Parts: sequence; C-alpha cells; structure tokens
Amino acid sequence: MSGHRLVVLLGLVLLATVSSAGPVAAGDPPPLPVAKASSGAVPPTAPPAEEAVAPRLEARAWALIDARTGDVLASHAGGKRLPIASTTKMMTAYVAMQELPLRRIVRAAPYDAIFGESLLELRPGQQVSVRDLLYGLILRSGNDAAADLALAAAGSEERFVRQMNRRAAALGLADTHYANPIGLDEAGNYSSALDLATLGRRLLDIPAFARIADARSAELRSLRSPRRIETLNDFLLAEPWATGVKTGHTFGADYVLVGSGERKGVELISAVLGTWTESARDLETTRLLEYGFSRYRPRTPIRRGQELAEASIRYSGGELPLRAARTIEIGVRGDQRLMVAVRAPAEVEGPIRRGASLGRATVFIDGRRAAVATLRAGRAVPKASAIDRARSFAGDNAIAIGLAGFVILMGVVFLRRFSR
Repeated sequence: MSGHRLVVLLGLVLLATVSSAGPVAAGDPPPLPVAKASSGAVPPTAPPAEEAVAPRLEARAWALIDARTGDVLASHAGGKRLPIASTTKMMTAYVAMQELPLRRIVRAAPYDAIFGESLLELRPGQQVSVRDLLYGLILRSGNDAAADLALAAAGSEERFVRQMNRRAAALGLADTHYANPIGLDEAGNYSSALDLATLGRRLLDIPAFARIADARSAELRSLRSPRRIETLNDFLLAEPWATGVKTGHTFGADYVLVGSGERKGVELISAVLGTWTESARDLETTRLLEYGFSRYRPRTPIRRGQELAEASIRYSGGELPLRAARTIEIGVRGDQRLMVAVRAPAEVEGPIRRGASLGRATVFIDGRRAAVATLRAGRAVPKASAIDRARSFAGDNAIAIGLAGFVILMGVVFLRRFSR
C-alpha cells in the first residue's frame, strides 16, 4: 500500500471514530425520539367565591360526589343501609354489560307480573337484543327486562344475584347487598347513598351505559316491529343539564333517585333515598346538584389550536409546532390545584402530514388526571432530501471532518518532504 493511500485511510478511520460519538449518520436508522415532559400550574382567573352551604333535605339519606375524582362533596347518613327499589337495576345493568355483548339476541322468558309493576311488556319467546333490554331496564324500569338479562347472563336469577354481590364487593360497595335483580322489597336487598353514587360513577364511565342513562327516548330496533319508548325519569326531562341515572319506588324504599348532571365543565352524581313523593325526590336531587355546581368555576386550560410544544426537525432543521386537537373546559373548586403536563417528542423526521398525532397534553386536578388532549403537527414536514441529510451530517460532524482533513493534509506534506 502506498504512503498516500495509508494517510488517507488513517484520516477516514479517524473521521469514523470521532463521528461515531456524535449524532446519528445520514444512512443510519433514526433512534426513537426522546420524549419531553413539561408541566405548569394554570393561574387562577378569579378569586374563589364564598363557598355555598349544603342544602338541608328531607330525604332519609343522600350523597353528592364529583364524577371525575370521586370526591364526596356532601352527604347525610351516606353509609346507612336502606332499601333502594329499582336503583337495584343499576347493578343488574353493570353485571349484564360485563357478561353479554350488546348485539346478542335473547328470547324473552315468561314473567309473572303483579299489579303495578313496571314492565317492558315483552311476549314470551319474543326475540330482543341485550341493547334493547338495557334501554327498557333503565328508561322504563322494566322488571321483565331485568329478569331476561339475569337469565341470559347467568342461566338463573339465583346465580345472577350471586354475581351482583361479587361485583359489589369488588367495587368496594361495603354497604350494599342484593337479593334480586329487580329491586322488589326483600330482606337482604339494600344499599347506601354513597354506594349508589359510587356505582353510578362506575357505570357512567362506560360510554354505552352513559348513552342509555342520558336518553330521553329510544327505539327498540331488534323487535320484529320496532317501537319507541320514553323515559320515566321526570328529573331527566326537567333539567337540560341532567345526564341520568335511575329512579326507584317501592313501599319499603319510598322514592329513590340516583341523578347526574354536567355543567361548568364538571359532572356530579347524587343519590337521594327515601322521600315521601316523586316531586320531592326530583326537587331535592336538583337542589343537591345545583349546590354542587355552585362550588365550581369553569376553566379552559387548553384551547383547540393552541401551540403547546415544538419539536426539532431532523436533517432539514427548523421547528415543528405541536397544537392541541381540542379545547378542554373543566370545572375546578377553589381549593383545587390545576396543572397541565405536556409530553411530546423532542425531535421528529419527515415525512409527517399536517395533523398527525405527536404527543399529548394532560390536565391534572390535585395530581389526578382529569382530561387529555392530543397534540397534532401544525404543518406538514416533507421527507428529508439527500442534500439535507449531507448538510446535516456535515454540520453535526464539522470538528471530526476538519480534524480528519488536517490529518490527511499533514500526512501528505510529511510524505512529500521525505519522498524527495
């Protein structure tokens, strides 16, 4: 090997050795982008208002919770075990939705009703979907729908009731026990205001149930002759912000209502047990929820299109703005701390289409996640050209290239001087 070739080879080896410790070369596969996380408190927009006083209700027991966090905002005899009438059907729905697909078709079983029972009025042998039975269960409080769901899910009412009690224990409902899936007055069928509110929170976390609970009417599409049913829940019809959940009435329980509503960017859940009249039950539910809403102030920590982060663009240079895909409006109490944490890539490489998902912004209230907004690319980024890659490589390895060139130059000078 000639001296000139040896010098050039040594220079290239030096260049490769030095550049290997720097950024990734143009021909190498890019590493995963390094995720960056940032957070910050959202400053208050106004001083908190004077806290309202919880209303005094005539019900035997009641409770009010924040659906987002589970915080108890107010209660009276919240843990007292009481008969709960048809709010029992909330657990019937919960177990059925865990065990049965909504599209499954079942045959209605014979149901021996007594005078005054709420019914969906299905004929024995009539085919109906689980979805339609659930609408009949919640909107019409159909006892026959409850019986059909129990048989379809467990094969018998006794086995289904055992499942109901297992689910109650798993959810931590310590003051709840079931004796039937309907809510008829029976020893061993009871719950508490706090347990009912907690169960309502679990159910409303299920999107399919939340749609059912919020429905003022529904079409039973699986029946051979589809028909429309209307809700029996007058509270749901009276308040535009109401979102559910379930009514109940028996002689032993009096009037019961698990209610829910959404205002000011917050959803609350109430349970009112044991009022003398239906109108008192609805009125006290409204008063309780309105008290809860009065404790919150609406905040908008994230707005759609807001730039929340920037990512460096590999090879071609520049920054890619990352913008929020949606607006988040949220209710916050005066004693709560609101934070926004952004998690996004530090560096990206084209091609990237405008609107591509590239991270997320999470809103926390008192350290608990409350809402999430996706971050999207604010513009398109084309694939880096060979020139861009070469320019980036040269910029990232300027010192190594210069050092290698110097070694080659000095080697050539040295060889020329000694070859004469």
